[in-house]
Parts: sequence; C-alpha cells; structure tokens
Amino acid sequence: MEPGLYIVATPIGNARDITLRALDVLAAADLVLCEDTRVTSKLFAIHGLKTPLRAYHEHNAITERPKVITRIQDGAAVALVSDAGTPLISDPGYKLVQAMLEEDLAVTTLPGASSVMAALTLAGLPTDRFLFAGFLPPKQAARRTALEEVQGLSASLVYLESPRRLAAMLADVSTVLGDRRVSVARELTKKFEEVRRGTAAELAAHYEEAGAPKGEVVVIVGPSQGDAVIDEASVDDMLRKALTQHSLKDAVAAVTGATGLKRREVYTRALDLSKDEV
Repeated sequence: MEPGLYIVATPIGNARDITLRALDVLAAADLVLCEDTRVTSKLFAIHGLKTPLRAYHEHNAITERPKVITRIQDGAAVALVSDAGTPLISDPGYKLVQAMLEEDLAVTTLPGASSVMAALTLAGLPTDRFLFAGFLPPKQAARRTALEEVQGLSASLVYLESPRRLAAMLADVSTVLGDRRVSVARELTKKFEEVRRGTAAELAAHYEEAGAPKGEVVVIVGPSQGDAVIDEASVDDMLRKALTQHSLKDAVAAVTGATGLKRREVYTRALDLSKDEV
C-alpha cells in the first residue's frame, strides 16, 4: 500500500456490512487508528484481521496526531476507523485530515455504512435536500433556539439523539417547527431494528408513554409544508389549535415552522385571534 491516511467506514451493526476493499486495506495497513481498541478488536476477530490497533480519539488526539503524521511521512499506510459507521461524521477526525493536507500527505476514503444515510433511506421523507445537524443541545431553551435557527430551511433535518432525551426533543420539534412528519430509526442493521413514523407530536407522546428506547437513535424531521397551507382560514385554524396548547410565542413558532410563512405575519394573525377570544 502507498503511504497515507485511509479513512475506512465500518459496520453500524451487522458485521457483514463492510466492503471487500475495506477488508483489504485494514489487513494490509501498517496501523489502524480507532476510537476504542476493545470495540474494533471485536470486528477484527470476526474478520480475522491482525493489524496493530492504536487508540485515537478526542482525548488523546493532540499528542497522537504528530506521531501519526511522522509515521506516515516515514512511509506507513495508516487506516482510520470509528467505533461504527463512517469516520469524521459527528466526530473530530477532520483535524487529522487537516494536518495531513497541511503536510501535503495523501488522504483517501473507503465509503461504506453510515447511520445518517441509512436512516434517510428508510424515513419515507424527502431526501433531495437535507441537513445533518448532529446532536441538539440537551437543555430545552438551547434546544429550542437551535431548532428556531433551521425553521426556515426547506429541507429534511437529520439529528442524532440520546434515547433518554428523545421524547423531550420530539416535543420541542412539534412546538418550534410545527407538527411535521418525523421518522425515528434505532438499532439500524441489527436484530431489533425499528423505524417509527408519524408526526412529531404523535411520536413524542409515544416515547413519553413507552419510555426511552434502547440503542442508537437517528431522527429525521421532514421539511415544512410550505405552500401546502396558504389560505388564511387554514392558518387561523392551526393557530387556534396551537394557542390552546401553547403560549403565544410557542404557538407562533409552531405554525411558522409547519407552514413556512414569515414569523411576523403569523405573529400578527395570532395577536388578532387572541384579541378576538378575549
């Protein structure tokens, strides 16, 4: 193998979801960098791989990165893997790639499994435009602010989420973005793979009652309906319903997110409806 860094995707669940090329590179590399040697060693045992492993993660990257660069400059072929899926997606591995490019060293990728792409293909939601936004903040106020930032995007939104925060996250999606269509995928490619689809409110209620699910979770939030709601009567009906469940601010946010209308227009209409109800 030529010297350089080889970014290798590994399975997200089913150990057979690895490419023939990935197996060739992992077997022939001089060193494999991984998040946790205990996790990667299990995959290596299944496929009979014996290449030396070295831990490389956010806690030791500052000290390990120069060593890796030197090793490659000396002629080594080094592979980089994550615990599962495609490296650099929601992890800090890009800093190693930056360092490689700064030194004019070769970098290539071996594509493969990704929980983000797998969840998108199963969601039944538009995939022509999507935004991968990683994890939302754990605190409600910050989470709602982050959702407000993407309110106007006409694209499906992809989030990773902790199972124990899933119900609260979906409730905030319903409040801020409106009752959009949502897909919740967990344990992808594993024995207990599950995909639930419905509105944000429906799924929030389900997980509130059923409790936190097990396994890794990927949430796909569909885009706003845009021009699907254009007449004033429909907007008024949505606002009246939202105002019975939320504060004025949250009701406006929900309808704005669901319709794609300008917030100022929805806010003005909400104020008029509130006065009419008094």
